[in-house]
Amino acid sequence: MNLIHRKALGIATLLAGTAGLASPALAGGFYLQDQSTKASGRAFSGEVADTGAESLWWNPASIAGMTGGESAMSATGILPTGRVDDAGTLIVRPGQSPAPVGGVASAHNPIHKGVVPAGAIAHSLGHGFAAGLAFTAPYNFTTEYAPDSWARYGALTTKLRTIDFQPSLAWQVTPVIALGAAINIEHADARLGNALPNLLASLPDGSQTLSGKGWDVGWSIGSQFRGKRVTLGISYKSAITHKLNGQVEVTGLLGPLAPRNGTIATHARFTTPWQVTFGGRWAITPALTLNAQATRFGWSEFDAIRLGAPLNTAIPENYRDTWAVAAGFDAQVAPKWTVRGGIQRDVSPVRPDDRDARVPDANRWNFALGATHLMGKAIKIDVAANYITLDDAPINRVTAAYAGTAAQTPVLVDGTLSKAHVVVLSLGGRLAF
Repeated sequence: MNLIHRKALGIATLLAGTAGLASPALAGGFYLQDQSTKASGRAFSGEVADTGAESLWWNPASIAGMTGGESAMSATGILPTGRVDDAGTLIVRPGQSPAPVGGVASAHNPIHKGVVPAGAIAHSLGHGFAAGLAFTAPYNFTTEYAPDSWARYGALTTKLRTIDFQPSLAWQVTPVIALGAAINIEHADARLGNALPNLLASLPDGSQTLSGKGWDVGWSIGSQFRGKRVTLGISYKSAITHKLNGQVEVTGLLGPLAPRNGTIATHARFTTPWQVTFGGRWAITPALTLNAQATRFGWSEFDAIRLGAPLNTAIPENYRDTWAVAAGFDAQVAPKWTVRGGIQRDVSPVRPDDRDARVPDANRWNFALGATHLMGKAIKIDVAANYITLDDAPINRVTAAYAGTAAQTPVLVDGTLSKAHVVVLSLGGRLAF
């Protein structure tokens, strides 16, 4: 076996004991749903049944039958806080008794603050047809632990950046039926790393980093029923299998583990979830509309991160399909002012017995308020604020470095996620032309 093949085998056994691509974002798993300030203001309760360019992400039929053109832009600030604490994690080095993992026992706010941009533009093509383009950032986050954190063998730095371009075409088939379809062209750039234990506790840790980037494609379809007082919508957004070209780098291993150091070019493959969204809007009066929406997420698509040749291994993820449900309202309180609000319940796709420090995700509630101010005839300014609370939850996923070899080193994870919440502030604008 040549040196490259020996290194590949060694790196594959390292990766076999690691897991996770993301950490809690603004929806379950690592999905960012903040693609519109107006939507944020009512906790994403009416988007699939609403009209306008700002609803394109949720339903490409939203622009059917429009006259003229319109655009929407938003910037959303994400301010997460929380604690990830050690509750007795043990490491079992070969031939040694279980010992405390050591390191700093509490990580405060491991998820970075950030700003998520989004926008859309659409224009009538005549005869009930319209074309549009939305750009969104549906999966974006950064989470980071200190090099001496108790969680270092499961996670150090994790970054995921995606940008989605969605060209859409819609048609108003009849006065009450609208159809739409879109292509989702998505770029992903990912980097995840963790520490590696050497065989003696007295030796410094090594490290491994997996990184890659690539372009991939999915699709969306949707329809709406537009009655006089009730609007209904349903849409489907496909899963997207991302193939990232990149490398795995291992450094800092000493003694018998030293031959495992090296850099191997490879590709990583993972799949983001499909979504089925349905909901409705009911105009009780000309000034008050009630909204309701439910989304089924196909998170079971994210079952593993698969690494290609020469590693040919998989990192299990084992996510489960979930639901998010929301209700809200829009109320016009003055000729130029609309206020809105909503509440959403979102279930985490992370299984209760399979949560690690890289993905300390949990079930959540989202409470939202927002408003729109009409400036002249063509410009609307949107503002929104969300407060998201996450349930306290155990961090309990067992990992193992060098799995399946004589150097196998299990890490018996025992930790907690607590006091986690997110403040979200969004500012947007819409222009008719």
